[in-house]
Amino acid sequence: MFETTIAGSLPKPFWLAETDKLWPAWKSSGADLEKAKRDATLLWLKEQEDAGLDIVTDGEQSRQHFVHGFLEAIEGIDFEHKVKMGIRDNRYDAMVPVVVGPLRLKGRVHQTEARIARAHTKKKLKITMPGPMTIVDTIADRHYGDKVKLAMAFAELLNQEARGLEKDGVDVIQFDEPAFNVYMSDVKKWGIKALERAARGLECTTCVHICYGYGIKANLDWKETLGGEWRQYEQIFPALAKSRIKQVSLECIHSHVPPELMKLLKGKDVLVGVIDVASDKVETPQEVAATIKRALKYVPRNRLFPCTNCGMAPMRREIAIAKLKALAAGAALARKR
Repeated sequence: MFETTIAGSLPKPFWLAETDKLWPAWKSSGADLEKAKRDATLLWLKEQEDAGLDIVTDGEQSRQHFVHGFLEAIEGIDFEHKVKMGIRDNRYDAMVPVVVGPLRLKGRVHQTEARIARAHTKKKLKITMPGPMTIVDTIADRHYGDKVKLAMAFAELLNQEARGLEKDGVDVIQFDEPAFNVYMSDVKKWGIKALERAARGLECTTCVHICYGYGIKANLDWKETLGGEWRQYEQIFPALAKSRIKQVSLECIHSHVPPELMKLLKGKDVLVGVIDVASDKVETPQEVAATIKRALKYVPRNRLFPCTNCGMAPMRREIAIAKLKALAAGAALARKR
């Protein structure tokens, strides 16, 4: 009951990359960089275990960015001539690579970190990847000329990697789809279909993470425009409840999401965000347990998984560790109660 996990990403150690940044530059290259990535992965596995988490991740230590970490392993994408593009419905601008030809995986993407993590933990292991709709929203297209065709092409590649990860011993494969909170009509038209294509044939647990973004200024400013109630989930949860995806990860604590929207996910495991990633204030176990208690009005206790609202990549390391401990302690308190 109340198995704990995180959305996926954790801060990079200072000896691996720049700190407190969403797009950090690596501190080394070549073989030294690969060793540093391995060390950082093991470090965060140990920190998650020491904190008491039940389902651990690699912390995305081997990728600079949650989307581009996957794109770098694909042929047909030009990284040399990036273009400036508004993403998440022009919430913010980013320099993005361009699709210039048919997409094909160069090889395995996350095999190394998955195998390292699997060999060094007996806990359940989760690996995250970007979802098809979010990838399409984070890249320019000069080849396919159609968002749905492009999404399905990416979904095929995601599925290839996901099947490989399952063979590597990964227990949970999560697709991150923050775009689902922006293009709600497209989610129902083709987004869920593309997501299911990415997860096709998997026997391990599948999850989709849908949040309101990292705790960066662009996202915080956007949230200020959403009013007193954030009801984006209301438009997509009924369709997700009918999908083949087993788990849905959502934002909860310190948000304006009406908690009753969780009842729209009947039949799914719900990863309830009980840790705020947009604030350095560390939650108390009592606050975490209180958020779990509120969610229990709408989610059966055997389907409730306490989680973070989003990834913690831009957060200070000591704050992230303290929040991991609060997450586990709060779940233990709720379990006891």
